[in-house]
Amino acid sequence: MPVSPADAAAVSIRRTPLYAVHAELGARFVPFAGWDMPVRYGSILDEARAVRAGAGLFDVSHMGRLEISGADAGELLNAVLSVDARELGVGRGRYNLVCGADGGIVDDCIVYRRGRERFLLVPNASNTGAVLGMIEAARGELGADGGDASVQNITAEIAMIACQGPRAEDALQPLADRDLSEIRPFRIRAAAVNGARSLIARTGYTGEDGFEIMTPSENAAALWRALMDRGAAACGLGARDVLRLEAGLPLHGNDIGLSTNPYEAGLGGFVEPDRDGYAAGAALRSLRDEPLSRRLVGFEMVGRGVARQGYPILSEDGRRIGAATSGGPSPTLDANIGMGYVESANSRPGTRIGIEIRGRAVEARVVELPFYRREKR
Repeated sequence: MPVSPADAAAVSIRRTPLYAVHAELGARFVPFAGWDMPVRYGSILDEARAVRAGAGLFDVSHMGRLEISGADAGELLNAVLSVDARELGVGRGRYNLVCGADGGIVDDCIVYRRGRERFLLVPNASNTGAVLGMIEAARGELGADGGDASVQNITAEIAMIACQGPRAEDALQPLADRDLSEIRPFRIRAAAVNGARSLIARTGYTGEDGFEIMTPSENAAALWRALMDRGAAACGLGARDVLRLEAGLPLHGNDIGLSTNPYEAGLGGFVEPDRDGYAAGAALRSLRDEPLSRRLVGFEMVGRGVARQGYPILSEDGRRIGAATSGGPSPTLDANIGMGYVESANSRPGTRIGIEIRGRAVEARVVELPFYRREKR
């Protein structure tokens, strides 16, 4: 019997190891990058406030986990990543970009060095297949046998939970067998967490202190509940988007993508194009040396209105100079904020602009990113 498009879509959607826990908590689900994910449990803004004030939990198991190992693992990653993973010390991580042959951004991700010949790459959910394909293509360039480098997709075996906020360490410490204060930002360490051998990275996507815990999938539900018992609030994708926007962090598919390059996105500091063997190096060197015609900026609404992706950005005289890529209310700042690309001449902080909302120009002004910066303890 033929399968209907709706049935086919239902079959192809994936669920994380925490799906049943989210359902028990009354989460509202949305399809996201091929996964059935919780967008919220109650109020999105209340969940965002909980992270800023205390600790919040996010299921980020939909993101990829790729393990690259072998004597040629560093050389393999050097061909694909915008930074040289071979320069990382063991136990360190670094934010980076995966760029195409024309310099467009295929993905932004974090690479960790787990050992002398062992790396862990965490790409975005929607781009894991593309990144894996680029790594495999580069592996083919190492020789007929792919050189001494193996690539394993361990996404299904390992769940990932983000515990974020000023009280994240307080919530996680009783469950871990090592002193979390010794794990500095962008470091990764092995530890037993809630009785299961896991990895703890001091990273996140909220602008707050916090951790991303990679634990066996069968341990995820118990760990989630244990963290909630210690005061961490369950949070969905909606709050995550609010928090990352406040922190001025780009979202692939909105603020960066195949049609944008690292320099106009303000991410040139994460690109090292002058390396032998880096596939996107020539394109990125050319882009680096050209004047920027546009830049990604942050803006704050002055008039009443909320900017959304695709809304035109106007100059003071009403000329279209760009488009918004992200926008929404900020509960932390009590303001409506957004990001978007504008002509370079209109990118300076303080520049008055307009956002076209339902046919009318609403006043806004360009501001420095990030919108929110946490106080260091």
